[in-house]
Amino acid sequence: MKLTESIAYRNVKGRPARSAALAALTALMAAAVVCGTLVVTSLQNGLSALEARLGADIMTVPASAVSKQNFENIVMQGSRGYFYMDMSYYEKAAAIEGIEKISPQLFLASATSNCCSVPLQIIGFDPETDFTVTPWIRKSLGGELKDLDVVVGNDLSVFVGNTITFYGVECNVAAKLDKTGTDLDTAVYTNFNTIKKLIASSIERGMNEFADIDPERVVSSILIKVADGYSVDEVLNDLNLHVRRTKSFKAKDMITDAADSLMGVAGIIGVLMAAVWILGLVILFLAFGMSVNERKKEFAVLRVAGASRKRLSGIVMSEAFIVTVTGAAVGIAAGLLIILPFNGIIEESMGLPFLLPGAGLTVLAGVLALAVSAGAGAISAAHSAHRIGSIDTGVILRGEN
Repeated sequence: MKLTESIAYRNVKGRPARSAALAALTALMAAAVVCGTLVVTSLQNGLSALEARLGADIMTVPASAVSKQNFENIVMQGSRGYFYMDMSYYEKAAAIEGIEKISPQLFLASATSNCCSVPLQIIGFDPETDFTVTPWIRKSLGGELKDLDVVVGNDLSVFVGNTITFYGVECNVAAKLDKTGTDLDTAVYTNFNTIKKLIASSIERGMNEFADIDPERVVSSILIKVADGYSVDEVLNDLNLHVRRTKSFKAKDMITDAADSLMGVAGIIGVLMAAVWILGLVILFLAFGMSVNERKKEFAVLRVAGASRKRLSGIVMSEAFIVTVTGAAVGIAAGLLIILPFNGIIEESMGLPFLLPGAGLTVLAGVLALAVSAGAGAISAAHSAHRIGSIDTGVILRGEN
């Protein structure tokens, strides 16, 4: 066995161009597996995190907000933007039959000028009525969110105990949230008293496009949970019929749009992976076949020297193992270097929730890529190794073939 491995290693080293080409091809196949697996898994994780933090059946916003660019990402994923409607619309919505829970939210996007520590989305909620935000920040906060306290997203470079300034108002960082894979990772949550103060300050500084609003009498969105025994569609229709100048949506429909986009991306990735693998397998199959054909005389000499057909097959398989495992390792490393450091850019370019899996699943994706890539090399080399058994030593050494 050691002799076989030694010969195989020398053969690989003695043909650097061929070995490098096969290793590069295997690297591409492995990178396709690890990148494709991590991207699809990250999109699924992001969507699951978004679903878990939704909590509402219906969302109501000003009718004018729907025309805003990136509207769905503002209300669902915490992208920067804001809009307002009078509190009277909240009161009208609350009077609709079939509503179990209803709670308002207020949005404010911090400016990029020197008024604020960082540009981000600020989301205000009412702790007395809220049923969507409080459940998932409670474990990070561990207590009541006081006035001028904020809870920050995971990607912000501030920590509990720090201060952060918006429109001249200094706020205390009370907690930091787990990662979601959405723009919520760069958002800030606070209570109604605090965000009303921030809105008022932004208006005083002339940095709010809604200069004539009263922060005490506006909301940005209304989150609604439908009571048992009532149809979400019926309540939705009542809201759209009786609460004029607003637009109500089923929250799940927005997630469905994201899910449809995810399926489309996953399908494209699947097609690209299949194309890379089909092409790679064909090339590997041809390359190993040509290699054996070119080296018939070499194998014939080894056969005359006493090497069995099994040992010759073992040399071919060992060469394939060395080349494909080396290439796969390089491809996996390259794939991880593409996905892990640049996941934020990938998320931004796709416009979809993107939450990387934990270390365990990432390692598993690498192991899977290594296994299937090495397996592909073994399958491609197996046919060529089997052909060695048909070599007619005498004919080849006489130069007749």
